[in-house]
Amino acid sequence: MVEESEPAGAKHPTSVERKSDREVVVRRIFDAPARLVFEAWTRPELFRQWWVPKSIGLVLLSLEQDVRVGGGYRLVFDLGDSKTMAFFGKYTEVTPPSRLAWTNEESDDGAVTTVTFEEKDGRTHLTFSELYPTKEALDRNIGSTEGLPEQFAQLEALLPTLV
Repeated sequence: MVEESEPAGAKHPTSVERKSDREVVVRRIFDAPARLVFEAWTRPELFRQWWVPKSIGLVLLSLEQDVRVGGGYRLVFDLGDSKTMAFFGKYTEVTPPSRLAWTNEESDDGAVTTVTFEEKDGRTHLTFSELYPTKEALDRNIGSTEGLPEQFAQLEALLPTLV
C-alpha cells in the first residue's frame, strides 16, 4: 500500500510504501539537480538545516558526518530534562551524486538505509529505502518515516538557496 502526504505548500507529494515485511520505501521528486540534493545530504552544515522536522520541536545538539565508505555519522538530540538520544552508524556506499547507504546501529532493530538520487530533466527522483533485519523490527520502527514528508519539504525549501 502506498500512502502520499505533504505539508501545505509543498510542490511534490512524498509517497511511503511498505514494499515487504522488512522494507519501507519513500519516494519524492525535487526540482533541483542530483548533485545539489546529494550535497544537502552529505554536507553537515546543510544537512542540519533540513533533517529535523520543525513541527516536533526536537533540538539537534550535535551532528558528525564523515561521508565516505567506512566513515560514520552521529546525531544527538535533546529530549529535555537532561536526556539525550543518539542515532549513529556507518556509511557503506557513497557514490556522488547518485547513491548513499548507511547502517543504523543504535539498536538491534537498526535498518540499512539506501538513498538513490536519479536526475531526469533537471529534477531529482529520490528513493529512500530502509531494510530492517526482521518484520518485527520494521513494525516497531515504521513510525520513523512519518516525519519524512516534512523533512523533504524543508529540503525542498533549502535547495534554491544552494544554486
